[in-house]
Amino acid sequence: MNPFSDPRWGEALAHLPDYLGNHVRVSIAALALGLAVSLPLAIIARNRPALRATLLGFASIVQTVPGLALLALFYPLLLALAALSLQWFGVGFSAFGFLPAVLALALYSMLPVLRNTITGLNGVDPALIEAAQGVGMTPRQTLTMVELPLALPVMMAGIRTAAVWVIGTATLSTPIGQSSLGNYIFAGLQTQNWVLVLFGCAAAAVLALAVDQLLALVETGLRLRSRARAALGGIGIVALVAATLAPSWGQTKSSYMVGAKTFAEQYVLSALIAQRLRAAGLSATTREGLGSNVIYDAVASGDIDVYVDYSGTLWANQFHHSDIKPRAELLADLKLELAKAKVTLLGELGFENAYALVMPRARAEALKIRSIADLAAHAATLSIAGDYEFFSRPEWAGLQRAYGLAFHAQRTMQPDFMYAAAGSGEVDVIAGYTSDGLIAKYDLVVLDDPRHAIPPYDAIVLLAPQRAGDAALRAALQPLLGRIDIATMRQANLRAAGGDGASSQDAVARWLWDRIGQR
Repeated sequence: MNPFSDPRWGEALAHLPDYLGNHVRVSIAALALGLAVSLPLAIIARNRPALRATLLGFASIVQTVPGLALLALFYPLLLALAALSLQWFGVGFSAFGFLPAVLALALYSMLPVLRNTITGLNGVDPALIEAAQGVGMTPRQTLTMVELPLALPVMMAGIRTAAVWVIGTATLSTPIGQSSLGNYIFAGLQTQNWVLVLFGCAAAAVLALAVDQLLALVETGLRLRSRARAALGGIGIVALVAATLAPSWGQTKSSYMVGAKTFAEQYVLSALIAQRLRAAGLSATTREGLGSNVIYDAVASGDIDVYVDYSGTLWANQFHHSDIKPRAELLADLKLELAKAKVTLLGELGFENAYALVMPRARAEALKIRSIADLAAHAATLSIAGDYEFFSRPEWAGLQRAYGLAFHAQRTMQPDFMYAAAGSGEVDVIAGYTSDGLIAKYDLVVLDDPRHAIPPYDAIVLLAPQRAGDAALRAALQPLLGRIDIATMRQANLRAAGGDGASSQDAVARWLWDRIGQR
């Protein structure tokens, strides 16, 4: 069987112009900003030891910060600055996607540029500088006509390193709303679509290698004083940029931006919403893989028009409530909280995606565990795994208070990998999600929560402030409300996670609409 007959390759190729163009755009902007800041600073600091040590120390510290954390930190900072700018000057700006990614990546590019520029300038033979001064050159002329040309090959080596770092780290900009080749990787990991993961990794690697080799031509041309090589490298870079940016020139901004968080169900629901908008004659695009707080802030600020969230997540995380309320009361109070931010709760989809403690069925039956209360008596000898945020969430604290849970070992995992770990016996209990199709795939069982320590998690559709009165948007989404039950959503999630072999999220979304559209 030809592996390239897999329809997921077609899905990957269809997104390439958009993802590659955005990746190149943000990388070039970040590298240009990094060079604009780093080169003058390096020139100023080259003969000032204290300033040189400070700059190199700062740039080195930046490199120790994980790329995803650095990118994520810029979004709330810029969001606050945008609010202040709007309040004080009446002019705001978008803190979503491109700007925070450019600023964070520019910081990442500084170290190799600073270090190599300073090293190159300090490596110029002092006798040549004295000779230049002896023939009457000013310090500026000496710098521009003697020092910089001689240091340029070393500086280019630093620029090459910075370019590769920026291109690689740009794949992590997806969770803050910047489309990039990282979209393939995040989507592939969450939906277990390894075609997308491999495609994204390969595309990013090829892009980095191509840019590195083109810059190497420029560097070699400067070192050997070969104008032909330097020009060839420069022309190649210009051609690459033009080729990747050209597909975006003819595109217009979509009328509606549909957001999605970083797990399989969200990819399916965002695709379903986008398909319904297009079926209603509205243009729409998706921005997927966003962090939980990032996506809510984006809809509140108008950068995202519509997305699906969960009542318990908003209640506990966004609005910092620890009290557990009945479903109807929680939804009513949540509407009031959202209204303060002018975010509209359009309605519920009809299913709940709640946190739940999940065990292998055979293991639970052997220990006679049917509920979390039963689990508490065995917890000291068992291990538990949760996603990246579960053990710092109020739900976990609530479970510990309600049941006195104390496990022998506690681990954090990629959400989809938790289910496989439970199925294979690597961990005894996981913090899963009630609508996840992988529960059936690995023959797991959801434990009852008789003390109601976990709040309701109804899937709800949220609209941005500027879309509150949008009749066309409401009409397009109305057929989805109350139509998706948990059994159907579990089947869709299983398909999205590769349960039927090779389904794209668009195909799963179409299947889901076919199921609910018949009701």
